[in-house]
Amino acid sequence: MYLLNYLYFLIITLVGLKFLTMKRGVMTNPLNRVQKMVMDGPEMFWVLTFSTGLLAFSAPGVLDLMAIRLMVLEVFCLVGLFICKRSPQWSPAVIFYVLYIIWLVIGFSYTSAPSYGFRVILKYLYPLFIVLFASAAVRDKEVFLKAGVGARVVALISIAVAFIPYIGRLFPGVFWYGTARAINYISMCVFSLALYYYTNEKKKNLLLCVLFMLPCFLWIFRTSIMGTTMALMTFFFFKYRLKSLPVILGIAFMVIIAIFTIPSLREKMFTNSDSVSIEQFQQGEISKDDINSNARFSMWEQLENRFYDGKELIGSGIGSVQHYMYSNVVFGGLKVPHNDYVQMLCDSGIVSVVLYLLTVLTVIIHSFIVYQNSSDIAIKMCAIVAGSSLAGVALTMYTDNVVNYSMATLSYPFGFYGMMLGLIKGKNRKE
Repeated sequence: MYLLNYLYFLIITLVGLKFLTMKRGVMTNPLNRVQKMVMDGPEMFWVLTFSTGLLAFSAPGVLDLMAIRLMVLEVFCLVGLFICKRSPQWSPAVIFYVLYIIWLVIGFSYTSAPSYGFRVILKYLYPLFIVLFASAAVRDKEVFLKAGVGARVVALISIAVAFIPYIGRLFPGVFWYGTARAINYISMCVFSLALYYYTNEKKKNLLLCVLFMLPCFLWIFRTSIMGTTMALMTFFFFKYRLKSLPVILGIAFMVIIAIFTIPSLREKMFTNSDSVSIEQFQQGEISKDDINSNARFSMWEQLENRFYDGKELIGSGIGSVQHYMYSNVVFGGLKVPHNDYVQMLCDSGIVSVVLYLLTVLTVIIHSFIVYQNSSDIAIKMCAIVAGSSLAGVALTMYTDNVVNYSMATLSYPFGFYGMMLGLIKGKNRKE
């Protein structure tokens, strides 16, 4: 069954190439399903690419099909920037991201693992290419909605495949791993919430918003629970500003209650769940030692001792951590550190973390400013989804390998941000 993924990969690659090079095509209008709308090639390619980021097409064998798919999409996005008649839009956040990539490339000059470093840079490059391409391709709200709704449909299919018995066996390796999907659902959750506030389909979008919250609780993925909580709190802060504080506190309170009252979640959260109570939490008596980190704290400390200490500014070179963990049987055979920020510190030092966090914070702040000042509904939707989803996804990077799944995770907040930049340019052009 896995071999079918080679066929799926070939089909979607050829369709993407066809869309990218088309002068014009026709798709269903997301605002009126009985109408058709004419789109140019880059717009068609963008809708396809953004809609199918959850498709991994992993397959056993010599070829790393997921890595090949990532490289192909990056090449297509780069070529698409030259094909598209519209220019990519730049912002302080995009400039910070470019500086971050430049710093990673500088890491080649002192790394001992250039092949692994190249793979790491490819994963960081994808969200940047997504921002630039989206900002060039998207000028109309219909394209934004078509891409967003398409991504949500694929996410819904992935939920069905995961939870309906036996269906998952028919599609092995088609979708990304459960951890990547759960982080993707953070973006889909807040996108559905935005549609709830700004469209007439209230009930449907509210139900979908709740639906995308459920997998992280059912799978007991603490990382995506944390990320979803942060994204929702940021969303309501965008919308209601200081008036949102009661709502934010309510969300935080409900999550804390869930941690202490849902037995499976409580057992996974604490090393000795029977001796930990919510009263101890209220009194500040729960320490880091009570948290069940699955030995992650120790692993991070050992990695920092090996690759970061004494090289705090620049680290040991891009790809050093992955080379070490793939080439040696360490930490029980783990191949990834489950913390993108620790990997940044070890590979490229504190400079990389500062540049990356500047990128993230600038996206969130810029999105907040745009949301408060724009009167255009589509721009406001893009802004609130980009800022809140990135806040949640960036938080998950502390305890997961989010960059490894950048096609399914980071590309979505950055994609919404890129569409926001493109919509702003389109509105200014019309005015």
